[in-house]
Amino acid sequence: MDFWGSCFSNRFFRRIIHPLIGLFSVTRAHNILMVVNAQYLVSVFVFKPNQPLLEVVLDLDLFFVVLASGLVIAAGYIINGFYDEAADRINKPLKSRLDNMLSQATKLRIYFAVNFLGVLLGFLVSWRAALFFTAYIFLIWLYSHKFKKKPFWGMIVATSLSLLPFFVVFVYHKHISRMVFVHAFFLFCVLVIRELLKELENLQGAFAQNYQTFAVKYGERSTKSLISLTVLMTLWPVCLLWQYPEMGLMKYYFYLVFLAFPLLVFFLWKAQSKKAYNQLHNLVKILIVLGVFSLVLIDTSVLIDRILSTW
Repeated sequence: MDFWGSCFSNRFFRRIIHPLIGLFSVTRAHNILMVVNAQYLVSVFVFKPNQPLLEVVLDLDLFFVVLASGLVIAAGYIINGFYDEAADRINKPLKSRLDNMLSQATKLRIYFAVNFLGVLLGFLVSWRAALFFTAYIFLIWLYSHKFKKKPFWGMIVATSLSLLPFFVVFVYHKHISRMVFVHAFFLFCVLVIRELLKELENLQGAFAQNYQTFAVKYGERSTKSLISLTVLMTLWPVCLLWQYPEMGLMKYYFYLVFLAFPLLVFFLWKAQSKKAYNQLHNLVKILIVLGVFSLVLIDTSVLIDRILSTW
């Protein structure tokens, strides 16, 4: 019993479980799952509010677009981690150990494989979708290789890349409205805040690797000032979105944001440690997650009708 138990634990964990944990960590699978959920929720409640639920969910082309987005984002995390390995050993020691359960050679093989599959899925939708994902792959590589070390443009490019998966769904549905653009601007501001908090949190590793991020080049005080300014900019689309009756009960999410962001600024100026910045960063991530799932509140009657109509 001890012999088989020892063989199972050593071989099984070394050959199967450890690589799976490494793959989950290096691709940040939980983030990808959140993006996939957001793409489907946006499709259901924003772009196709009057279409039967199953018809949207079972749309094969939409499935290919969402799956390709997830694969390309996973590849982006892999190549980003590849370039950031030394900095992550300082900033994120636990994650770095988990990532290293996969060898660098294996990571690169997975990187090329999932990128190829992402572009192939794009071709199944249209040549334009394939071109989009090819450009997206190149921009992610360019950010990891060049822009990430730039003090201002690195932040802007990172934020824009985070928005592109929603842009491809927007293009797929060919939906244009002022409310969508206002919501996109709100999300852009929130992602800028998240990126700047991440820079403050990872300041030590950035200094060690000579990354010329905004926080490194201009200092903590200037970074806090930029975050505070961005929070003020965020409150403008929040107030606009309150006025749209189409937002339904989601307006209560924006009430929460309106209350939470001034508190974030208050605690930001008190923060001095990596732990404090990490807590603020986590607060913003929680608000993003709540924003994704609050999409179902846009029209709860439509949600109930759609669920009932599927039975």
